[in-house]
Amino acid sequence: MASAETFVFYIAQKVLEKLGSLTFQEARLIWGAESDLRRLEKTLSTIKAVLLDAEEQQVHNQELTVWLGQLKEVFYDAQDVLDEFECEALRRQVVETQGSTTRKVRRFFSSSNPLLFRTKMAHKVKEIRALLDKVAADRAKFHLSERSDDRHVVRGREMSYSFVQASDVIGRDQDKENIVEHLMDPSDGQSISVVPVVGIGGLGKTALAKLVFNDERVIEHFELKCWVCVSDEFVLKQLLVKIIKSITSENRSDLDEEQLQVLLRNNLDGKKFLIVLDDVWNEDRGKWIELRNLLMGGANGSKILVTTRSPTIASMMGTMSPFNLEGLLHQDCLSLFIKWAFDEGKERQHINLVEIGDAIVKKCKGVPLAVKSLGSLLYSKLDERDWLFVRDNEMWKLNRKEGDILSVLQLSYNQMPYYLKQCFALLSLLPKDYNFNTFDLIPYWMANGLLQSPNENQQPEDVGNQYIDGLYSRCFLEDYIDLGFMRAFKIHDLAHDLALSSAQSECLIINCQVQNIPKKVWHLSYTDNTWHNENVLKCLQKSKSLRTILFTVEGVGPSTKSFVDLCLSKFRYLRVLDLSDSSFEVLPSSIGTMKHLRLLDLTNNCRIHKLPNSICKLQNLQTLKLHGCEKIEELPKDIRYLIRLRTFSITTKQKCLPRCSNSLRALGLFNCGNLESLVETMQVCTSLRFLLIVNCGGLTSLPPTLKFLTMLEALGIENCEKLDLTEMEDNQDDFPTSLRSLRFTGLPQLVAMPNWIKHSAKSLQILDIQSCPNLTTLPEWLVNLESLRQLTILNCHKLSCLSKGKLCLPALRSFRIAECPELIRRCQPEIGEDWHKIAHASEIYLDYKRIK
Repeated sequence: MASAETFVFYIAQKVLEKLGSLTFQEARLIWGAESDLRRLEKTLSTIKAVLLDAEEQQVHNQELTVWLGQLKEVFYDAQDVLDEFECEALRRQVVETQGSTTRKVRRFFSSSNPLLFRTKMAHKVKEIRALLDKVAADRAKFHLSERSDDRHVVRGREMSYSFVQASDVIGRDQDKENIVEHLMDPSDGQSISVVPVVGIGGLGKTALAKLVFNDERVIEHFELKCWVCVSDEFVLKQLLVKIIKSITSENRSDLDEEQLQVLLRNNLDGKKFLIVLDDVWNEDRGKWIELRNLLMGGANGSKILVTTRSPTIASMMGTMSPFNLEGLLHQDCLSLFIKWAFDEGKERQHINLVEIGDAIVKKCKGVPLAVKSLGSLLYSKLDERDWLFVRDNEMWKLNRKEGDILSVLQLSYNQMPYYLKQCFALLSLLPKDYNFNTFDLIPYWMANGLLQSPNENQQPEDVGNQYIDGLYSRCFLEDYIDLGFMRAFKIHDLAHDLALSSAQSECLIINCQVQNIPKKVWHLSYTDNTWHNENVLKCLQKSKSLRTILFTVEGVGPSTKSFVDLCLSKFRYLRVLDLSDSSFEVLPSSIGTMKHLRLLDLTNNCRIHKLPNSICKLQNLQTLKLHGCEKIEELPKDIRYLIRLRTFSITTKQKCLPRCSNSLRALGLFNCGNLESLVETMQVCTSLRFLLIVNCGGLTSLPPTLKFLTMLEALGIENCEKLDLTEMEDNQDDFPTSLRSLRFTGLPQLVAMPNWIKHSAKSLQILDIQSCPNLTTLPEWLVNLESLRQLTILNCHKLSCLSKGKLCLPALRSFRIAECPELIRRCQPEIGEDWHKIAHASEIYLDYKRIK
């Protein structure tokens, strides 16, 4: 498994990058310490050259592991010191640009005497340099070799989809038929039957369950279907919330357990249902019986399908013999391997590689995840030596209880570049089955300084998307959906285990079992209410170097100001502070002293009324999340001073929002019912790439300045009853031409599609129109959307045809129409007047049923 100390090479590289950056060069000329900084840089470069060798050799040398741990601490301390130079440079930048005409700004950003700052920083740099010299002196005794990291992210082929495609699951047809037969059997003598599927990790239990869940016969047989990922925790309330959310699409975590039980019984009463409990680990029979009793209100013939790795659990929960999932046959494994290792048909040109691949597949023992992982690892590699390296690797000598699958994944992990390894490791802080999306994950990586690009002009959000694609191409991710402007996914259970192993001493998940928090922990997350546990709080006070605090379970967050006070007083170097689902009333004004903070999340705090204006002193802040804070009266008036803010989500009672910084890239407005104008907010946001406006009932129009957002890629507008989108029809030639995704939902004022959309004809890939009751026609220029690959139209009853003229969308792959009676009639296969316009799409749904 992963080495005891990891990422040391990468952290050293990040410190060197910071020392060489233009921002820092300017800062150190102003604030001095030039000589010590040059010596620090020289020592660091010398050490970095041998770190890759050191990280590899430490497996056999505990003393080397200790040395690397000492280096890592010094490197992190160096990052913090160098950050202080940048913070001061940013403060000066705000004063110079915003405060040239007013003393008020200068007073707001007043700091200590420049001479004192210079003296203090010179002392800190000297201290760091001395520490590094002391630790570095020991490197000679380890006889390390110089090496460089020349690995890079290889992007795999596009294989994204929103559910399991039958064609992508090989060798499970008979298994599917057997399970479907059990689910539809009315004569098994049980009012509610439990069908267990058991097998080792990576065997494809979840993929098989999804095939069954989406089978047309199953869909028609059951009145109600529900999918719940259970994973490690088997907490009744959390399971009830998940089941109800799957059935009703509503999150009712605000209800207590008794209310949830009543709501569940009401939803299941008398209905024949299918519930899938995926990835069950709980062996406590009492907990299972407690849940089972709540599910007994359904009609006869209801079924529960359980997937688990444990035969004990399968036997405990099942009302029939467990369905033991076996490994794939060799020929099926080879077919799967070829599908992932070659572009279609290209394997015929490389018979020698197929022969080596055959030997590799035999070692995978029928485990599909192992086969896919190694196939994707070798994709696009045509040098025979790469294939022989995998076939003859020492990992096959290791014996692991998961059928060597973790060793296989470890090989894929080892081949990753170091910057991607650390991003992957931080995923371990989120629980298994966590629903990731790029708008949450990429700012988290960015806040910890993990995104790097050889191209200075490349946006960090684009780099983050490339990292996610890199993890997906290695089969570490599942349920992967590429929406163009956003990716959504989960991390595979076994990949999560690997991430936990690779994170090791850097990351810690806090729960009721944790008795001690090591001093070297830099990132931690809470999975329950232990944030107020006295022992945990006492241990936290010893961990002064924390960079990340996360609350990862929906509905669980700190409720007292004392916990926030502890965070702000003890953890001065925090980069990420996630206080989502909290319920304290006041955010202390001392938040303004957290100058290293990059991400602050107050999502769904239902009690806070306002934010202190001191928050506007956080010049390093990149992400601020305030959506769901429904009692906020107004935003701080100096919000424009956040000159590095890139992602901003808001819920507020204001009629007009204050002006934001032109650094903004993503803006989300949620439940701002009083909002009437966006003119001032959008005045300088010319670099905006994503704009989402949801439930803003008072908004009547979008500002004319929208036409200057030439970088806008995604626009979503939902449930804005008064919004008239046709008011911007003047000067249409000035409207954005870079839109890739457009979503209109719940817009009663929308009678016809705005003409300004046609200027994105070459770029628009996704068009989603829902619940626009007065929309009567689609425009003739629809035919010009040459890049459109996904078209969705739902609940637009007055819409009678796709377009009056000829419609040919050459890139169209997914076409969905529902609750549009006349349009559905015209799109009927073969016989509908509009069928020929969409027949070339590879995926067609009419009234939620897949036609093609």
